[in-house]
Amino acid sequence: MGNREDLLAGARRVILEQGVAKATAREIASTAGVSLAAIGYHFGSKEQLITEALAQSLGSGLGDEMEEAVAEHAAEPLLEGFAALWNQMPEIFATHHETLLASLENAARALRSEGGARGLAEATAHGHQGIAENLRSVRPELSAADAEAVAKLDFALAQGLGTLWLLSPDAVPTGDELARAVAVIARTGAASASE
Repeated sequence: MGNREDLLAGARRVILEQGVAKATAREIASTAGVSLAAIGYHFGSKEQLITEALAQSLGSGLGDEMEEAVAEHAAEPLLEGFAALWNQMPEIFATHHETLLASLENAARALRSEGGARGLAEATAHGHQGIAENLRSVRPELSAADAEAVAKLDFALAQGLGTLWLLSPDAVPTGDELARAVAVIARTGAASASE
């Protein structure tokens, strides 16, 4: 690995062990085995390094497990696969509890800092793209626009329900409840359109 990758790995390790607020640039650099100056050179700031490290951690951890669940249910009708995915998500959230918590902590920190919100927005702007690509590979019948729409819904649900799960796991709706809501909205919308 190069210094950039070492810093990302070191940041993830420090953040998951201590949280975002207690992670110092010196400790991240030491854990990564690189100089303190490397943070500025590769990322511009410790805050940007933390944001990128968490985005990668969520994408390669939670995101990969979401992709596996989508692929596992690819043979089912889309709405049933959606329900199955979201029935599994609380287990996936539990597996990635510390990463979700650190991500929430980082989001609050970034939103309160001068350029941090912009960096966070850039890191999440295309968060749905991997989901859309995975959907298109396991469900080739979906158009690119349909896959993107479903991916954006899944991404938004992962962000919102991940936070809700941290606050109150019992308050998270099941996949069956979410699928029912989507079906009701679609049915009602179709009925209104035909009137």
